Amino acid sequence: MDLPAFRDPKVARRLIDAIHSTFPGHPIKIMEVCGTHTVSIAKSGLRTVMPEWVTLLSGPGCPVCVTANRDIDTAIALGRLDGITLTTFGDMMKVPGSSSSLSAEKADGRDIRIVYSPLDALDLAQKDPSREVVFIAVGFETTAPLIAAALIRAHDSGISNFSVFCAHKTVPGALDALVNDPDVEVDAFMLPGHVSTIIGLSPYQFLADTYRTSGVIAGFEPVDILQAIWMLVSQLEQGRAEIEIAYRRGANADGNEHARKLMERAFEPADAEWRGIGVIPGSGLNISQEFSALDATKRFTVSVPRPREVKGCQCGDVLRGIVLPFECRLFSKACTPEHPVGPCMVSSEGSCAAYYRYTDLGKTGGADAR
Repeated sequence: MDLPAFRDPKVARRLIDAIHSTFPGHPIKIMEVCGTHTVSIAKSGLRTVMPEWVTLLSGPGCPVCVTANRDIDTAIALGRLDGITLTTFGDMMKVPGSSSSLSAEKADGRDIRIVYSPLDALDLAQKDPSREVVFIAVGFETTAPLIAAALIRAHDSGISNFSVFCAHKTVPGALDALVNDPDVEVDAFMLPGHVSTIIGLSPYQFLADTYRTSGVIAGFEPVDILQAIWMLVSQLEQGRAEIEIAYRRGANADGNEHARKLMERAFEPADAEWRGIGVIPGSGLNISQEFSALDATKRFTVSVPRPREVKGCQCGDVLRGIVLPFECRLFSKACTPEHPVGPCMVSSEGSCAAYYRYTDLGKTGGADAR
């Protein structure tokens, strides 16, 4: 695939001109539902080339950011148990819980290790049967099949000292919650490319059929994103509400059936708490009965105090598109990537971190978003 073509300034210019000339007759708000989109939009300066009637909002597309304090506190409590080796992806380490973080716990001597795959955690368990290895599973449908494969391999290999704390979430439920939230004003969704390679197109169809809300699955290069915006603006101009694909080199209507079968075997739908949104029915994944012996929440008993949120942090509102990152009073003042207060500034895919790193807003602490 010729990726430079998706960064071609001439192609980008034509799409920008097409967006400017396709006016639906009223201002519109488009929400990108992917942390990688958020970073790409900020890094490429795409907000600065939008017509004044297009507002690009960041949504709950960063899995680290939407992980509730209760789940972070539970992971910390598991890590404090004797004989536990806690494993996690690196972007979870600095995310603040109610009173600590995994990074702080590691500094205090807890055995907490960064791994690049749950299979790395499984390998640790095989090498040291004397320790219980717990993997913290956070993510959307993109990473869930890999976690499922690790559970199946551990089960089939009889590895008894490996378990998973599952805090996985699924995207369509969050979209349903957003379109039903009276405080959220979104005309169309830029849908996540990576998630869509797994689930395909049909799980989003309710947006168009029930709510008359447009959606386009987008890739991650500047031309990908501009094409998706143009397709969304065109739908709104023509009075259409459809779910379309602008990322055909990566996603198709059917998704990945093999990956979904792994998920269906290893997990079952469950209610899940999303930071800033609350509990969304059926939007989480619990480990299925077949693999319940590998469920860390059933294997270990921990006491988790009532979660506490950081005073003044508006990550929840940022994740719903209610406020832009620089509108938070802590942005670039008390909260920076070096000293993050909330998860939206911690994660490399967090909207606050993206605004801070790639716009002048990080220096000014607030300015015109365009």
